Amino acid sequence: GNLGDFAPRAAAVLAAVDVIYCEDTRHSRRLLDHFNIRTPVAALHAHNEGDVSERLLTRLAAAGQACALISDAGTPLISDPGFPLVRAARAAGIPVYGLPGPCALVAALSVSGLPTARFVFEGFLPAQAGARASRLAALAGDSRTLVFYEAPHRLAASLEAMGEAFGGDRTAVLARELTKRFETVYAGTLAELAARVASDPNAARGECVLMLAGAPEAAQADDAELAR
Repeated sequence: GNLGDFAPRAAAVLAAVDVIYCEDTRHSRRLLDHFNIRTPVAALHAHNEGDVSERLLTRLAAAGQACALISDAGTPLISDPGFPLVRAARAAGIPVYGLPGPCALVAALSVSGLPTARFVFEGFLPAQAGARASRLAALAGDSRTLVFYEAPHRLAASLEAMGEAFGGDRTAVLARELTKRFETVYAGTLAELAARVASDPNAARGECVLMLAGAPEAAQADDAELAR
């Protein structure tokens, strides 16, 4: 995201800990260099977090050290690595502290114009078409605002699947590259967003947050009647 979003407290903590764990040390080093943070870094990602978490907890308990966890973009554990580490640390009685910071789903939802009193975050949809369709079908009657992350190369397929599951006239908002130079927010129906993505290659570039209005009351009543 925007380096200007990085909080002074976060910079101070990263400079003070003994080691910083991150998804990609090369990617994170650019952030750390910008703020002149010289703390050693180590990798913790989806493919090694089980083994690394176990070794790290042993190190923390034996040496009394402190570590920090950051992700390449957004908040650790929110569709990013870190859950096994945090769960194991809490189970072992090791204190865990959160540093509030930028989070794409919150930033996107706050500017979407969709209801925010009740929403559900679904993260990334399954990559396989069948599993994706099944998940969307289970959400078709949900009255809460639906929030998804999506990879650019799967965005068109997800919009098509959502149109089939919810109807092309369901209100939707696509936010991409939030807080960055090419930040864009598109609003319309699912059919309109699908057409935009199909006609404009730039609409499907970068980090994407896709938000949908919840099911209207009539649809919920129909679902309840069918369930009887």
